[in-house]
Amino acid sequence: MSSPDKVVARTGRLRQRYDNEYRLVAGCVPYRVKNSLGDDPGQVEVLMVSTPNRADMVFPKGGWEDDEEVYEAASREAMEEAGVKGIVNRTTLGHWVFKSKSSQNSSSPRGACKGYIFAMEVTEELESWPEQETHGRRWVSPGEAYQLCRYEWMREALTALLERLSMIEPVASAQELSDQTSMYMMLQASSDSAVALC
Repeated sequence: MSSPDKVVARTGRLRQRYDNEYRLVAGCVPYRVKNSLGDDPGQVEVLMVSTPNRADMVFPKGGWEDDEEVYEAASREAMEEAGVKGIVNRTTLGHWVFKSKSSQNSSSPRGACKGYIFAMEVTEELESWPEQETHGRRWVSPGEAYQLCRYEWMREALTALLERLSMIEPVASAQELSDQTSMYMMLQASSDSAVALC
């Protein structure tokens, strides 16, 4: 682990990108492969972050700003919230639409976010990071991550990562790994995206 020069998290929404009424956000599923001995493949772990006053955990994500590419925003959010740096695969794991907590009872798209989620292979863990006071980090197995995920879109992103890493068979195995019921409201769906209430 290394300690960077003092880095400050970006705040405010002056540079925030929008697509009509949707706020654009970017995030990632940080992962590492722990080496195994012998012929066994490495074991995948994913990094999740805590948020204040909640027992469940999330993958780092936040606003995509007008001076960065979407994958750069995902990388920045991972550093700010989880204190990690790494290699971001520029092909998304998927994109989802989230209703913000403040507009849950509205049928308008106002207050909703479009989120683009990427895989990030972690290469460096920082000893301190900008949002350390509000976001703790924890490495977990994929099975534990499915149980800790706050939202269904997170499970779908995790499934996409594991499929990409060839850790599970496509699509079907995600339900086998998670016996939790869905706690989200579908607003609309397409073949490569899901819309969830968060």
